[in-house]
Amino acid sequence: MNRRSFLIRAAGLAAVAGGAWWAREHLLWPKPTLTFADGAATPWLTYARRAIVPTARVRIGGREVVALIDSGAQYSVIDRGFVAALPPAGRSLFDMPLVAYGVGGGTQMGRGTTLDLSLPGLQIAGLRAAILDLGPLASETGLQTPLILGQDVLGEAILALDPARRHVRLIRREAFVRPADLAPATVRRSGGALTTEVTVEGAAVGVVIDTGASALLGLSREAAAGAGLLDGRPQQSGVSLVLGGALRSAIIEARTVTFADHLYRRVPVGVFDQPPLPNFPGGLVGMEAFAGRRAALDLGAGSLFVSRPLDLTVG
Repeated sequence: MNRRSFLIRAAGLAAVAGGAWWAREHLLWPKPTLTFADGAATPWLTYARRAIVPTARVRIGGREVVALIDSGAQYSVIDRGFVAALPPAGRSLFDMPLVAYGVGGGTQMGRGTTLDLSLPGLQIAGLRAAILDLGPLASETGLQTPLILGQDVLGEAILALDPARRHVRLIRREAFVRPADLAPATVRRSGGALTTEVTVEGAAVGVVIDTGASALLGLSREAAAGAGLLDGRPQQSGVSLVLGGALRSAIIEARTVTFADHLYRRVPVGVFDQPPLPNFPGGLVGMEAFAGRRAALDLGAGSLFVSRPLDLTVG
């Protein structure tokens, strides 16, 4: 899998039955409990996969599994096949109907499970996760990540990224001290996600900051048209891993993109079909945006801190 093939993946999860939003968030889908071994943070963890997206090894039910750390996923997700292979003591199911929407319009119905898991230096208890078919995300020929840690986990801690060293760590919010070389970026919280505005050849586009996506920028077809990218310029075909499968998408070069006060030139942009959902993001900023930079994401407080890039030219 090359660096461009994993552009956009599993997107938000929405409850379709079982009560109102408040009941879902506080009763049926309570927050997980994070307990740090030293009371402050995990050690720096080396990415568990060669991909540009952050991954970490965790233990569930006595088994080690690799998790994708995904700030673009509304809830945590576990692969249906992996859950079936867990010992009965490691399974706790609940029958709350769920529907998951993937970029490109694919949907799945699923159930939920409650997980207790551990990373080096961190115990996560009472994590509610959707049980879905993750397809190539979980398969031996894909990313091999049958677990996605989403906004429900990342809303309870700071996510620190050092992509140049391929390191990631989670930090208790009260223990976080912003390094002097990390400056605040203009972002806001929308639901559990961090959103910001980028410019594409001067056109403003609202996007979600998505650590589960590898490309610097992916846009919906509507947003790409609004930015003037569908003007007859050359296109290439790309393949994106999405919820339960793979999606062919167009790759179009944008002459300029700005993100977090920095200019990027000649940026390959993945263009995807937008699901017919209200408030679905016009685009996704992925891990290429943090190449040569370090970052700290605080989804709970709606903050992003980023260092200056070593090289502003991408592409």
